Amino acid sequence: MPLVDLRRQARRRGPTALVKHLDSFSLDLKFSAGVWFFAPGGGRFHDRYVEPMSMEEILDEAARLKKYGLLGLEAHYPNEVNEDNLDMILAWQRDTGMRFITVVPNLFFEPQFEFGALSSPIRRARRTAIERTKIALQLNIKLKTDFCIVWPGIDGYENPFGIDLIAARDRFCEGLAEAMDAVPGVRVCEEPKPYEPRGKILYGTTPEGILMGQKVESLLEHDKNRRLLDRGHALVCLNPEVGHVLMGYEDLAYAFSLVMEYGRLGHTHWNSQPLGNYDQDLNVGVIAPEQAEAALYVLKMHGYTEYLGIDINPERMPVERALINCMDALKAMNDRIDSLDHEKVIYATTHPDKARGYLEALLIRARYPRAKGLSRMPVVQGKGSRAKG
Repeated sequence: MPLVDLRRQARRRGPTALVKHLDSFSLDLKFSAGVWFFAPGGGRFHDRYVEPMSMEEILDEAARLKKYGLLGLEAHYPNEVNEDNLDMILAWQRDTGMRFITVVPNLFFEPQFEFGALSSPIRRARRTAIERTKIALQLNIKLKTDFCIVWPGIDGYENPFGIDLIAARDRFCEGLAEAMDAVPGVRVCEEPKPYEPRGKILYGTTPEGILMGQKVESLLEHDKNRRLLDRGHALVCLNPEVGHVLMGYEDLAYAFSLVMEYGRLGHTHWNSQPLGNYDQDLNVGVIAPEQAEAALYVLKMHGYTEYLGIDINPERMPVERALINCMDALKAMNDRIDSLDHEKVIYATTHPDKARGYLEALLIRARYPRAKGLSRMPVVQGKGSRAKG
């Protein structure tokens, strides 16, 4: 499993070089989806609306969506991918040309993880979490995935009083480092989420995720891992999810750019979400499409080449229609940002004193190209710039 080179994400470009890059680079829209929402179960307040599906049925359904751009799948170990169905999955990959891009250790659902998994103060639960992470890393190698997502969803607390929070964070990072050294060379992508199911989840925001990545890497000892780190590769990256970022009242473009500044954007999860609120996993573009467009533009600016993962909960429509709608939304947004005059965009953002209101006017026309009766475009100051008028 070759390690994907993310180092180029951290490259800095001046305005002229950035415009040249934007004119020549377009996002490669390859989509992945989690197998868990093909037949979603019930929630806290209602029973399931669809019949359960076997893994064979899910794989057949996913293969039918390949023509729309779905190329990869994501799944958890041991409840979705395991030793018993590994051969069937490998055969499916050969037959369809599709692939699993990550196997995620399920460290959050079972009663044994009631008080945490990798961070648990209960030794038996923590050892189980570490060993499960090791097996998941091994399965990632067997399936030739790109990374292993780790979500500390049950690692957290409700009442912070008296908890040694530094010790909890140490346990989490030391446990993850132990697993990574036992199965070296596999990239891990942590997925921050500020809360739910815990009142507060460890490493739940974008900056915390970056700090966690640096901390775990400092603990790695295996020669293979150290050689990769010495070459400037990040081994602990992030998989920010749109909904989770907005639950934490972060700005999406800012959050994505912060991860890319450190060459750590290993994957992205897409949906839509009102600021704060519970984790809704709505279809892409249903809420705040301007946030999604700004985030896509940041990915374009910094040369993102990895998958766009769809992470939704389509309770009231067929999963195939929900996925097609999400992929269509991202295709439409990408087409819109590609069609912008990038020189004008960069001029407006690097000369804000000479282009007051210009970028907003430009985006209005890009988003509503058939609108009638609009005013003339404002004129900006600046000699020799194409951004005039």
